[in-house]
Amino acid sequence: MSVHHHLPERRDFSGDLRLLLIAAIAAVIGGLAVLAAHVLLLLIRFFTDLFFYQRFSVADLSPANHGLGAWVVLVPVIGGLVIGLIARYGTEQIRGHGIPEAIEAILFKDSAMSPKVAVLKPLASGIAIGSGGPFGAEGPIIMTGGAIGSLIAQHFHLTGGERKSLLVAGAVSGMTAVFGTPVAAVLMAVELLLFELRPRSLLPVAVACAVAGFLRPLAMEAGPLFPLQTVPVAPLALLSCLAAGLLCGALSWTMSTMLYKVEDWFHRLPIHWMWWPALGALAVGIGGYFQPRALGVGYDVIGDLLHNHLALGAVLALLGVKFVIWLIALASGTSGGVLAPLLMLGAGLGSLLSPWLPGAEPALWPLVFMAATLGGMMRAPVMAVVFAFELTHDANALLPLLAAAAGAYGFTVLTMGRSILTEKIARRGHHIYREYGIDPLERHSVAEVMTPQVQSVDANATVASVLASHFGPDQRHRAFPVTRDGLLVGMLDRDALDGQAPDIRLGQLFGINRPPVALAGETCRIVATRLAVHGIERLPVVASAAEPRLLGIVSRSDLIKATAGLHAEEHERRTLRRHPLARKGAERRA
Repeated sequence: MSVHHHLPERRDFSGDLRLLLIAAIAAVIGGLAVLAAHVLLLLIRFFTDLFFYQRFSVADLSPANHGLGAWVVLVPVIGGLVIGLIARYGTEQIRGHGIPEAIEAILFKDSAMSPKVAVLKPLASGIAIGSGGPFGAEGPIIMTGGAIGSLIAQHFHLTGGERKSLLVAGAVSGMTAVFGTPVAAVLMAVELLLFELRPRSLLPVAVACAVAGFLRPLAMEAGPLFPLQTVPVAPLALLSCLAAGLLCGALSWTMSTMLYKVEDWFHRLPIHWMWWPALGALAVGIGGYFQPRALGVGYDVIGDLLHNHLALGAVLALLGVKFVIWLIALASGTSGGVLAPLLMLGAGLGSLLSPWLPGAEPALWPLVFMAATLGGMMRAPVMAVVFAFELTHDANALLPLLAAAAGAYGFTVLTMGRSILTEKIARRGHHIYREYGIDPLERHSVAEVMTPQVQSVDANATVASVLASHFGPDQRHRAFPVTRDGLLVGMLDRDALDGQAPDIRLGQLFGINRPPVALAGETCRIVATRLAVHGIERLPVVASAAEPRLLGIVSRSDLIKATAGLHAEEHERRTLRRHPLARKGAERRA
């Protein structure tokens, strides 16, 4: 009977009841992320009131209404000096906008973050933004929430994959708490942070974001952050959406390229990096003197842009200043998020161009440009579309959002080797490949690729008899399974017989510990990993670990069979019907 009839049941997904434990921990992390987001927003308000109004308060005041006059230039500099001190004498991980640091911790630091990050990142970000830094709260809360998830995971006996799931759950549930966008947060995890799509990661992330979404109204105002309602678009709007996508892709390319050129300029300065945030903050102060609304998070400005409440001249001046001070400040290595500035710059571009784009009312285009800029810059178009929808609850905008975000995504994929997120990590010596698909080794079982007809050796045979019968010019295998009554005892190669007495029996060469084996129902990926861990080239295949009845052998060359279909899928080009000219050319060559 075929071995396939004895295979254990194969499932669509891997997972066991332990998944429920990880999901329960993620639920707790989601609640803590809401608390952390609330604390971060209070810190931003506290330092805004302290720096710009010289009072101890957490009132939600805009830095644009200050009465400091020209002295406002010094306010961001003071904040930058404090940030530099915290980074140098606290932890350097507070520098940057948060998402690249979270990715780096996931991929290259075993999903481990320190308690310092959980405490100092929100403090530093509150100071940076509260002193006028042109940043959003989302990057810092992603880093802070990730640190909370990582610290909780480190207190349990978890695998690296489970720690990663909880780190990401904390990061994106923090984003949910700030923006009220739980579905977009899950998509951010899938498109940017997890680097896999498995129940072990998706379920904890989804649970954490759902919990954060339900608890958010207890700490912050409920409802969409920027409520908006537009009318359905005409078919002609498709052309406008594609144009918007290309323009936003070009904007993304410009912002990312210029950011790292300015960062290179900071690296060439003959002063310690501790002073860079203060130097970058000087540009913020000067820009804020001429355009006060460019300071701080700017959610009120984004709302005005989405509702076309600003004159074109005011939009142009505001965006020019915002772009310059954001570029210099972020390149200086201070602490703050990039999502809010991207939203503002994208919406501003849409507001400027809306009078000339046909197919829809002018109110639609700031939202479309906002989402397309985010999708192109982050290389996460689906997240950007859902994010814009959850921010506004404008269902009529979904189709234009999708078209424009897809255009911006395609533009940046073709023109940019790395995104604003991965370039920073690459400069630290780590390459990130963001494409992923189903591994062909995961799709095939050992039984499908193994060699079933195997010449084995009886454990009662002597060394001399085996040397004469199995090794030599007609040798069938490089190593032979040794069995006793059909059960595996060990694997035997030529080197194991060197120096052994001729009359010793093979069973005496093996101890009580059984050799590594493969099970017929295991995936090729599991077996490939086992080969790598043990540094061997082949494994005997047995019916079960409890009863190691020999079924065959699987080798590294057998595993290659599983990838043959992928090669054909990726490289062989076929047509339904060959062109007549092509057939004639083939006949002439024949």
